[in-house]
Amino acid sequence: MKNLSRLLLATLLLLGFNANAQDEDNPWAVGIGVNMVDFYPTGEDAPLGGYFDEYFNVGDHYNILPSLSSLSVSRYISSGFIFSATGSINQIEHFGDRSVDDLSYYGLDGTISYSFMRHSTFNPFIGVGGGYTWVDEIGAGTLNGTLGFNVWFTENIGLTVQSAYKHAFEDYLDTHFQHTVGIAIKFGGKDTDGDGIYDKDDACPEVPGLEAFNGCPDTDGDGIQDSEDDCPNEAGLAEFNGCPDSDGDGVPDKNDDCPTVPGLKELNGCPDADGDGVADKDDNCPNEVGPAANNGCPWPDRDGDGVADKDDKCPDLAGPASNDGCPVVTEEVQKTLNAYAKTILFDTGKSTIKAESEKVLNDIIAILKEYPHAKFTVEGHTDSVGREDSNMKLSEARALSVKDYLVDNGIDEFRLSSRGYGESNPIDTNDTKAGRANNRRVEINLVK
Repeated sequence: MKNLSRLLLATLLLLGFNANAQDEDNPWAVGIGVNMVDFYPTGEDAPLGGYFDEYFNVGDHYNILPSLSSLSVSRYISSGFIFSATGSINQIEHFGDRSVDDLSYYGLDGTISYSFMRHSTFNPFIGVGGGYTWVDEIGAGTLNGTLGFNVWFTENIGLTVQSAYKHAFEDYLDTHFQHTVGIAIKFGGKDTDGDGIYDKDDACPEVPGLEAFNGCPDTDGDGIQDSEDDCPNEAGLAEFNGCPDSDGDGVPDKNDDCPTVPGLKELNGCPDADGDGVADKDDNCPNEVGPAANNGCPWPDRDGDGVADKDDKCPDLAGPASNDGCPVVTEEVQKTLNAYAKTILFDTGKSTIKAESEKVLNDIIAILKEYPHAKFTVEGHTDSVGREDSNMKLSEARALSVKDYLVDNGIDEFRLSSRGYGESNPIDTNDTKAGRANNRRVEINLVK
């Protein structure tokens, strides 16, 4: 019962088997295995033998308890050094070449080992330590040397094989070998966020994440980690850095002023039904082409001449753009004006207009009103009868008299000017009565 209590104490303290491939990520290891005690190769004479005489004679010399018989725990220190504590139990039936009655065997050992090839799946180690061993009621301290290896199947699970030479400090306990085979399980790596990725390999150690992203999260599950995702809470496309494009128009929703309706990139994702460059949402006339300056509506053109009213100096009269939307005074119109002007009659030697010229003057006014932005010059001419200076003054007075009549009857004075030429520009001979009559005239000419 005393020895059983010792074993229970060792079992409670030590819950593992020697696993020598721990590091900062997995500083702890536990395991369980089977131990084999060999009292034959101790450097003594028969019934014992030399150190390595019949080292592998398992059937004749090894004592094996047919159950799990070794438990240990180990802790990584640093730079490949590991401290291990092991509790073991066995049953002794072979003492060298001699058979003995079943003797109980208990061991409690501590070892400092150094692990080679720590980053390999095959991991040899060597160690030194000490402990206390009991065979039945006899117990003594031991100095131990160990040699072994681990084979790691996964990051955390491996096979451990080791052989320990245990030199007793008391003569009543024989020096012996203890071999152990078992399974080791590493654990204790630091994983702050609990995502299964150790902090040293975790690019986001404070936030649970995915192995595919080195421990960083992908909140919206779109395959783009949050740190590189411009829209981490909405599943999106890689081409838009993780942002969605709901309407599939090539403009991500975050930049799309019309995210539910396909539109144009140049209009921030909004449609333009009439193609006038003004988004429908801002277009007061979405089905008619119009400039942005007029909210997408065409400029009014009352006279239909193709010149918008805003640019049309004659918005109610059709005219070409080359003439600012105003009608052009044609050669024919010019001839008509002068045909009327030549029939204006004055009192003899005076500038007063005779009453019978009122109708023709009104006809002239009607024509001028058709060309509201055209400017004209009223020109006075005389024949050569009389003094030249007198004729000049008379022509000027008659031209001014016609201008004043036109202004008084609705023609903008800024459109008219007057000038007298006297007898200097005759259109016929002054030698005949008919010729002189033709030279006495008024002309209304377009200012070009």
